[in-house]
Amino acid sequence: MRSIGEVRAEAATLPHSRETFPFGETTLVFKVAGRMYALTDIQADPPSLSVKVTPEGGEALRAEYAAVQPGYHLNKRHWITVTLDGTVPDALLRELLAASHALVVRGMTRAERVELGLG
Repeated sequence: MRSIGEVRAEAATLPHSRETFPFGETTLVFKVAGRMYALTDIQADPPSLSVKVTPEGGEALRAEYAAVQPGYHLNKRHWITVTLDGTVPDALLRELLAASHALVVRGMTRAERVELGLG
């Protein structure tokens, strides 16, 4: 995934994923049940994607890939920002997006998950 279009297409495959622009017209935020799981600046060049991670997972990814940095303007322990420059494999980017979505869903109450049909 090297473009915002590819990110949008992948996010659209995740259950109950919605696109919003709560921080202005260029910051695209992906949410599930009103909770943010990813964001990007649609005008950035090169594009980047910020996703939620476990602290250990984020640390390992930052050590392995130069394109992975602590979350820009986010909690650096729980978020990473990945520059979409082709150095991080597409399969890993898809996995990170899905895992971020799953982390947010896991943080919901059981009643919220049941209401959405997510558990």
